[in-house]
Amino acid sequence: MTTSRIAYLGPAGSFCGAAADQLTRGRDVELVAAASVQAALDAAREGLCDSALVPIENSVEGSVSVTLDELANGRRLVIVDEVVIPVRFALLARPGTALADITRVATHPHAQAQVRDWLAAHVPGAQVVPAMSTAAAAEGLTDPDAPFDAAVSQALAAEIYGLQVLADDIQDNDDATTRFVLVRLPGRIPAPTGADKTTLSLFMRQDEPGALLAILTEFAVRGVNLTRIESRPTKKALGDYFFSVDVEGHVLDARVSEALMGLHRICLDVRFLGSYPRHDGREPVLRPGVTDTDFAEAQAWLDRLKGSSQ
Repeated sequence: MTTSRIAYLGPAGSFCGAAADQLTRGRDVELVAAASVQAALDAAREGLCDSALVPIENSVEGSVSVTLDELANGRRLVIVDEVVIPVRFALLARPGTALADITRVATHPHAQAQVRDWLAAHVPGAQVVPAMSTAAAAEGLTDPDAPFDAAVSQALAAEIYGLQVLADDIQDNDDATTRFVLVRLPGRIPAPTGADKTTLSLFMRQDEPGALLAILTEFAVRGVNLTRIESRPTKKALGDYFFSVDVEGHVLDARVSEALMGLHRICLDVRFLGSYPRHDGREPVLRPGVTDTDFAEAQAWLDRLKGSSQ
């Protein structure tokens, strides 16, 4: 049996690596560290890996824009699974470094936003240097010529790169979590579980009054709940945006499939980015009239009506 290869945002010691370990525990997989989100997704697109695991959303800082934009453009990838992990940060440095010695701290911008208050209180004069990931910041400290003397990462990275933990649990919000998605080239859609999520990128035909309302109506009238919606620039012209959305339900659910057909009629493009099990296993609460049985009975009624008029 061939070992599955999964690319993830590395290097070793990254939160994405921790998420990959949690998602693949007990499975025969090879985890391949990638230097960036784009590199991880390209590995899946080009067949270098079977799939890729990338961050898509943080409970404090919101969505990861590079992931949303990459999934909305280029060769299509679909989400087949998701995992959410708690996010806890530590301040790492080379052995022998004191907190008072810190003048420049490297980390990922999302991490910086989640430790801003702690840094201001404990290293107020330190400059923050952006890194591709928190683990990349920690790995950078192994270079004695690195242009920074500390990194905000997870404490595990200290063991991997021979660093010391100057301070642990420095996050401003102890309840912060990050959501990661496993993506691959289109293929068989995971079967419905009853507790699913569907992700879409929706492109408007033109910017006009009521365009967003028309999109939302397609979901609302069919009882499809949105768990996330945001606009992203198409990068074609100033003011030209598409909508990235997560909805409760599976494409094989009648209410979701009919909503997609409605969106196909009114949108310039509907990019289906997968239906997959929710990480929390929570089933949607459906109002009367929007279950699969309700849709089937409505179709049967219409068929009878058409037959009686012939």
